[in-house]
Amino acid sequence: MDWQVLTRELSLYLESQVRVGLFGSGVGLSLVLGFGVAYACYYLSSIAKKPQLVASNNRFCRFLEEYCPVVTETYYPTIWCWEGRVQTLLRPFITSRPQVQYRNELIKTADGGQISLDWFDNNDSLYYPDASTRPTVLLLPGLTGTSRESYILHMIHQSETLGYRCVVFNNRGIAGEDLLTPRTYCAANTEDLEAVIHHVHSLHPSAPFMAAGVSMGGMLLLNYLGKTGRDTPLMAAAIFSAGWNVFESVESLEKPLNWLLFNYYLTTCLQSSISRHRQMLEKLFDMDLVMKGTIKYLTAQPGTFSTTPIKDAEPGWFSIRTEAPERNRARCSRHCG
Repeated sequence: MDWQVLTRELSLYLESQVRVGLFGSGVGLSLVLGFGVAYACYYLSSIAKKPQLVASNNRFCRFLEEYCPVVTETYYPTIWCWEGRVQTLLRPFITSRPQVQYRNELIKTADGGQISLDWFDNNDSLYYPDASTRPTVLLLPGLTGTSRESYILHMIHQSETLGYRCVVFNNRGIAGEDLLTPRTYCAANTEDLEAVIHHVHSLHPSAPFMAAGVSMGGMLLLNYLGKTGRDTPLMAAAIFSAGWNVFESVESLEKPLNWLLFNYYLTTCLQSSISRHRQMLEKLFDMDLVMKGTIKYLTAQPGTFSTTPIKDAEPGWFSIRTEAPERNRARCSRHCG
Protein backbone atom coordinates (compact mmCIF):
# COMPACT_ATOMS: atom_id res chain seq x y z
CA MET A 1 0.00 0.00 0.00
CA ASP A 2 1.29 3.45 -0.94
CA TRP A 3 1.36 5.31 2.43
CA GLN A 4 1.86 8.66 0.71
CA VAL A 5 -1.33 8.22 -1.28
CA LEU A 6 -3.21 7.04 1.82
CA THR A 7 -1.96 9.99 3.83
CA ARG A 8 -2.94 12.44 1.10
CA GLU A 9 -6.42 10.96 0.80
CA LEU A 10 -6.88 11.06 4.57
CA SER A 11 -5.80 14.70 4.67
CA LEU A 12 -8.23 15.62 1.90
CA TYR A 13 -11.04 13.77 3.73
CA LEU A 14 -10.39 15.57 7.02
CA GLU A 15 -10.23 18.92 5.22
CA SER A 16 -13.59 18.23 3.64
CA GLN A 17 -15.10 17.32 7.02
CA VAL A 18 -13.83 20.55 8.53
CA ARG A 19 -15.45 22.50 5.68
CA VAL A 20 -18.85 20.83 6.03
CA GLY A 21 -18.63 20.58 9.80
CA LEU A 22 -18.06 17.45 11.83
CA PHE A 23 -21.64 17.27 13.09
CA GLY A 24 -23.00 17.91 9.64
CA SER A 25 -21.08 14.92 8.32
CA GLY A 26 -22.21 12.64 11.13
CA VAL A 27 -18.61 11.92 12.16
CA GLY A 28 -18.66 14.41 15.02
CA LEU A 29 -21.95 13.06 16.35
CA SER A 30 -20.54 9.54 16.28
CA LEU A 31 -17.46 10.69 18.19
CA VAL A 32 -19.57 12.44 20.83
CA LEU A 33 -21.86 9.43 21.22
CA GLY A 34 -18.91 7.08 21.41
CA PHE A 35 -17.19 9.19 24.04
CA GLY A 36 -20.44 9.48 26.01
CA VAL A 37 -20.97 5.72 26.04
CA ALA A 38 -17.35 5.12 27.05
CA TYR A 39 -17.59 7.70 29.85
CA ALA A 40 -20.87 6.23 31.11
CA CYS A 41 -19.36 2.73 31.17
CA TYR A 42 -16.31 3.98 33.05
CA TYR A 43 -18.47 5.91 35.53
CA LEU A 44 -20.75 2.97 36.30
CA SER A 45 -17.95 0.40 36.49
CA SER A 46 -15.21 2.35 38.29
CA ILE A 47 -16.72 5.41 40.01
CA ALA A 48 -20.20 4.49 41.23
CA LYS A 49 -19.75 1.84 43.90
CA LYS A 50 -21.24 0.64 47.14
CA PRO A 51 -19.38 1.88 50.23
CA GLN A 52 -17.21 -0.54 52.13
CA LEU A 53 -18.65 -0.82 55.63
CA VAL A 54 -16.25 -1.84 58.39
CA ALA A 55 -17.68 -2.24 61.89
CA SER A 56 -16.24 -3.29 65.23
CA ASN A 57 -18.73 -6.14 65.54
CA ASN A 58 -21.40 -7.90 63.49
CA ARG A 59 -24.24 -6.82 65.77
CA PHE A 60 -23.42 -3.17 65.23
CA CYS A 61 -23.02 -3.75 61.50
CA ARG A 62 -26.51 -5.28 61.29
CA PHE A 63 -27.86 -2.36 63.34
CA LEU A 64 -26.46 0.11 60.79
CA GLU A 65 -27.77 -1.82 57.81
CA GLU A 66 -31.26 -1.91 59.34
CA TYR A 67 -31.55 1.65 60.64
CA CYS A 68 -29.16 3.42 58.24
CA PRO A 69 -29.72 1.62 54.91
CA VAL A 70 -27.82 4.29 52.98
CA VAL A 71 -24.59 2.50 53.98
CA THR A 72 -25.60 -0.40 51.72
CA GLU A 73 -26.62 1.69 48.70
CA THR A 74 -24.47 2.49 45.68
CA TYR A 75 -22.88 5.93 45.89
CA TYR A 76 -23.24 7.97 42.69
CA PRO A 77 -21.00 11.08 42.77
CA THR A 78 -21.90 14.04 40.58
CA ILE A 79 -21.40 12.58 37.12
CA TRP A 80 -19.57 15.60 35.74
CA CYS A 81 -17.53 16.29 38.89
CA TRP A 82 -16.67 13.08 40.73
CA GLU A 83 -12.97 13.71 41.42
CA GLY A 84 -12.41 14.81 45.02
CA ARG A 85 -10.02 17.67 44.34
CA VAL A 86 -12.27 19.15 41.66
CA GLN A 87 -15.25 18.93 44.02
CA THR A 88 -13.28 20.75 46.70
CA LEU A 89 -12.25 23.52 44.31
CA LEU A 90 -15.73 24.05 42.85
CA ARG A 91 -17.69 23.85 46.12
CA PRO A 92 -17.19 27.52 47.17
CA PHE A 93 -18.40 28.74 43.78
CA ILE A 94 -21.48 26.62 43.11
CA THR A 95 -22.84 25.71 46.52
CA SER A 96 -25.74 27.49 48.17
CA ARG A 97 -25.45 29.10 51.59
CA PRO A 98 -28.55 28.65 53.77
CA GLN A 99 -29.34 31.60 56.02
CA VAL A 100 -28.66 30.78 59.67
CA GLN A 101 -29.13 33.18 62.58
CA TYR A 102 -26.67 32.40 65.37
CA ARG A 103 -26.57 33.29 69.02
CA ASN A 104 -22.95 33.73 70.06
CA GLU A 105 -21.56 32.68 73.42
CA LEU A 106 -18.03 33.13 74.73
CA ILE A 107 -16.93 30.68 77.41
CA LYS A 108 -13.81 30.94 79.54
CA THR A 109 -11.15 28.25 79.71
CA ALA A 110 -9.02 27.11 82.63
CA ASP A 111 -5.90 28.83 81.25
CA GLY A 112 -7.64 32.21 80.93
CA GLY A 113 -8.55 31.92 77.26
CA GLN A 114 -11.94 32.00 75.60
CA ILE A 115 -13.85 29.88 73.09
CA SER A 116 -16.54 31.15 70.75
CA LEU A 117 -19.69 29.03 70.41
CA ASP A 118 -22.35 29.83 67.81
CA TRP A 119 -25.78 28.47 68.75
CA PHE A 120 -28.72 27.69 66.50
CA ASP A 121 -31.41 27.09 69.12
CA ASN A 122 -34.20 26.09 66.71
CA ASN A 123 -36.87 27.40 69.05
CA ASP A 124 -39.49 26.83 66.35
CA SER A 125 -38.88 23.09 66.38
CA LEU A 126 -42.13 21.21 65.82
CA TYR A 127 -40.74 17.82 66.74
CA TYR A 128 -39.10 18.93 69.99
CA PRO A 129 -40.89 22.04 71.34
CA ASP A 130 -39.44 21.41 74.81
CA ALA A 131 -35.97 23.00 74.77
CA SER A 132 -34.81 20.89 77.71
CA THR A 133 -35.15 17.66 75.73
CA ARG A 134 -34.43 18.97 72.23
CA PRO A 135 -31.54 16.94 70.72
CA THR A 136 -28.29 18.90 70.47
CA VAL A 137 -25.64 18.49 67.78
CA LEU A 138 -22.15 19.87 68.33
CA LEU A 139 -20.44 20.73 65.01
CA LEU A 140 -16.66 20.96 64.56
CA PRO A 141 -15.41 22.69 61.35
CA GLY A 142 -12.13 22.00 59.54
CA LEU A 143 -8.65 23.44 59.96
CA THR A 144 -9.44 27.09 59.19
CA GLY A 145 -13.23 26.76 59.18
CA THR A 146 -15.83 28.56 61.28
CA SER A 147 -19.59 28.53 61.71
CA ARG A 148 -19.87 30.48 58.43
CA GLU A 149 -18.60 27.64 56.22
CA SER A 150 -21.19 26.49 53.69
CA TYR A 151 -20.91 22.84 54.74
CA ILE A 152 -21.62 23.80 58.36
CA LEU A 153 -24.61 25.89 57.28
CA HIS A 154 -26.00 22.95 55.33
CA MET A 155 -25.49 20.60 58.29
CA ILE A 156 -27.44 23.02 60.45
CA HIS A 157 -30.15 23.30 57.80
CA GLN A 158 -30.53 19.51 57.73
CA SER A 159 -30.61 19.39 61.53
CA GLU A 160 -33.27 22.10 61.58
CA THR A 161 -35.59 19.95 59.47
CA LEU A 162 -35.19 17.18 62.06
CA GLY A 163 -36.00 19.57 64.88
CA TYR A 164 -32.52 19.53 66.41
CA ARG A 165 -30.55 22.28 68.11
CA CYS A 166 -26.98 22.94 66.90
CA VAL A 167 -23.91 24.57 68.37
CA VAL A 168 -20.71 25.22 66.43
CA PHE A 169 -17.35 24.96 68.20
CA ASN A 170 -15.07 27.65 66.72
CA ASN A 171 -11.42 27.03 67.50
CA ARG A 172 -9.62 29.70 69.49
CA GLY A 173 -9.01 32.97 67.69
CA ILE A 174 -10.46 31.80 64.38
CA ALA A 175 -13.97 33.33 64.40
CA GLY A 176 -13.15 36.97 65.10
CA GLU A 177 -12.84 36.82 68.88
CA ASP A 178 -9.69 38.03 70.64
CA LEU A 179 -7.00 35.59 71.68
CA LEU A 180 -6.56 36.12 75.41
CA THR A 181 -3.63 33.73 75.86
CA PRO A 182 -0.75 32.73 73.53
CA ARG A 183 -2.48 29.49 72.61
CA THR A 184 -4.48 28.54 69.53
CA TYR A 185 -5.57 24.98 68.73
CA CYS A 186 -4.33 21.56 67.73
CA ALA A 187 -6.06 18.31 66.76
CA ALA A 188 -3.87 16.41 69.20
CA ASN A 189 -5.09 18.41 72.19
CA THR A 190 -8.68 17.80 73.29
CA GLU A 191 -8.81 20.08 76.35
CA ASP A 192 -10.89 22.78 74.67
CA LEU A 193 -13.29 20.24 73.18
CA GLU A 194 -13.67 18.56 76.56
CA ALA A 195 -14.53 21.94 78.10
CA VAL A 196 -17.08 22.67 75.36
CA ILE A 197 -18.75 19.26 75.65
CA HIS A 198 -18.95 19.60 79.43
CA HIS A 199 -20.41 23.11 79.11
CA VAL A 200 -23.04 22.21 76.50
CA HIS A 201 -24.09 19.07 78.36
CA SER A 202 -24.42 21.00 81.63
CA LEU A 203 -26.83 23.43 79.95
CA HIS A 204 -29.07 20.67 78.57
CA PRO A 205 -28.43 17.52 80.62
CA SER A 206 -31.74 15.90 79.63
CA ALA A 207 -31.31 16.41 75.87
CA PRO A 208 -29.76 13.75 73.62
CA PHE A 209 -26.26 14.97 72.76
CA MET A 210 -24.41 14.22 69.50
CA ALA A 211 -21.38 15.58 67.64
CA ALA A 212 -20.08 15.75 64.08
CA GLY A 213 -16.63 16.81 62.90
CA VAL A 214 -15.29 17.63 59.44
CA SER A 215 -11.64 17.21 58.42
CA MET A 216 -9.51 18.49 61.32
CA GLY A 217 -12.67 18.81 63.40
CA GLY A 218 -13.21 15.10 62.81
CA MET A 219 -9.64 14.32 63.86
CA LEU A 220 -10.15 16.28 67.06
CA LEU A 221 -13.42 14.47 67.76
CA LEU A 222 -11.79 11.09 67.12
CA ASN A 223 -9.01 11.92 69.56
CA TYR A 224 -11.60 12.87 72.15
CA LEU A 225 -13.54 9.63 71.69
CA GLY A 226 -10.38 7.57 71.86
CA LYS A 227 -9.39 9.32 75.06
CA THR A 228 -12.74 9.25 76.87
CA GLY A 229 -14.26 6.00 75.61
CA ARG A 230 -17.51 5.35 77.49
CA ASP A 231 -16.98 8.36 79.77
CA THR A 232 -18.62 10.85 77.45
CA PRO A 233 -22.10 12.38 77.42
CA LEU A 234 -22.20 11.98 73.62
CA MET A 235 -24.74 9.42 72.42
CA ALA A 236 -23.37 9.38 68.88
CA ALA A 237 -20.68 11.00 66.75
CA ALA A 238 -19.95 11.26 63.03
CA ILE A 239 -16.61 12.07 61.43
CA PHE A 240 -16.29 13.21 57.81
CA SER A 241 -13.19 13.48 55.60
CA ALA A 242 -10.66 13.05 58.39
CA GLY A 243 -7.19 11.94 57.35
CA TRP A 244 -6.80 8.23 58.21
CA ASN A 245 -3.03 8.62 58.40
CA VAL A 246 -2.41 12.26 59.20
CA PHE A 247 1.31 12.15 58.52
CA GLU A 248 0.77 10.80 55.01
CA SER A 249 -1.97 13.40 54.51
CA VAL A 250 0.44 16.20 55.39
CA GLU A 251 3.06 14.76 53.06
CA SER A 252 0.42 14.58 50.32
CA LEU A 253 -0.34 18.27 50.79
CA GLU A 254 3.32 19.04 50.14
CA LYS A 255 3.20 17.52 46.64
CA PRO A 256 3.35 20.16 43.87
CA LEU A 257 -0.22 19.86 42.57
CA ASN A 258 -1.82 19.62 46.02
CA TRP A 259 0.39 22.44 47.26
CA LEU A 260 -0.86 24.64 44.45
CA LEU A 261 -4.52 23.68 44.83
CA PHE A 262 -4.88 23.41 48.61
CA ASN A 263 -1.72 23.84 50.64
CA TYR A 264 -1.03 27.41 49.62
CA TYR A 265 -4.57 28.48 50.47
CA LEU A 266 -4.58 26.70 53.84
CA THR A 267 -1.18 28.12 54.74
CA THR A 268 -2.30 31.63 53.80
CA CYS A 269 -5.43 31.29 55.96
CA LEU A 270 -3.38 30.06 58.92
CA GLN A 271 -0.83 32.84 58.51
CA SER A 272 -3.64 35.42 58.33
CA SER A 273 -5.13 34.13 61.56
CA ILE A 274 -1.72 34.08 63.25
CA SER A 275 -0.92 37.57 62.02
CA ARG A 276 -4.14 38.93 63.53
CA HIS A 277 -3.03 37.66 66.96
CA ARG A 278 0.65 38.40 66.48
CA GLN A 279 0.92 40.70 69.50
CA MET A 280 -0.31 37.95 71.81
CA LEU A 281 1.55 35.03 70.20
CA GLU A 282 4.93 36.73 70.00
CA LYS A 283 5.13 36.50 73.77
CA LEU A 284 6.13 32.86 73.36
CA PHE A 285 6.96 32.30 69.69
CA ASP A 286 9.37 33.62 67.07
CA MET A 287 6.69 35.06 64.82
CA ASP A 288 9.04 35.85 61.94
CA LEU A 289 9.95 32.17 61.79
CA VAL A 290 6.31 31.09 62.12
CA MET A 291 5.17 33.34 59.29
CA LYS A 292 7.72 31.73 56.99
CA GLY A 293 6.44 28.25 57.81
CA THR A 294 4.60 25.80 55.59
CA ILE A 295 1.39 23.98 56.45
CA LYS A 296 3.56 21.14 57.75
CA TYR A 297 5.31 23.46 60.20
CA LEU A 298 2.28 25.50 61.19
CA THR A 299 0.20 22.43 62.01
CA ALA A 300 3.04 20.84 63.97
CA GLN A 301 3.71 23.73 66.36
CA PRO A 302 3.48 23.73 69.31
CA GLY A 303 2.05 20.19 69.05
CA THR A 304 1.48 17.75 66.21
CA PHE A 305 -1.62 16.42 64.55
CA SER A 306 -2.01 12.87 65.76
CA THR A 307 -5.12 10.72 65.91
CA THR A 308 -5.98 7.87 68.18
CA PRO A 309 -6.94 4.75 66.21
CA ILE A 310 -10.70 4.66 65.81
CA LYS A 311 -10.88 1.15 67.27
CA ASP A 312 -10.02 2.63 70.68
CA ALA A 313 -13.36 4.43 70.65
CA GLU A 314 -15.20 1.25 71.66
CA PRO A 315 -17.78 -0.17 72.27
CA GLY A 316 -19.12 0.62 68.81
CA TRP A 317 -17.50 2.17 65.77
CA PHE A 318 -17.80 1.87 62.06
CA SER A 319 -16.16 3.22 58.94
CA ILE A 320 -17.80 4.02 55.63
CA ARG A 321 -15.31 4.08 52.77
CA THR A 322 -16.08 4.74 49.14
CA GLU A 323 -13.62 4.27 46.30
CA ALA A 324 -13.67 8.02 45.66
CA PRO A 325 -10.52 10.00 46.58
CA GLU A 326 -9.44 10.56 50.17
CA ARG A 327 -11.40 13.76 50.70
CA ASN A 328 -14.67 11.97 49.88
CA ARG A 329 -14.32 9.35 52.59
CA ALA A 330 -16.48 9.44 55.69
CA ARG A 331 -15.81 7.84 59.02
CA CYS A 332 -18.22 7.66 61.89
CA SER A 333 -18.21 6.47 65.46
CA ARG A 334 -21.29 5.67 67.46
CA HIS A 335 -21.34 4.84 71.16
CA CYS A 336 -23.81 2.21 72.25
CA GLY A 337 -25.31 2.22 75.70
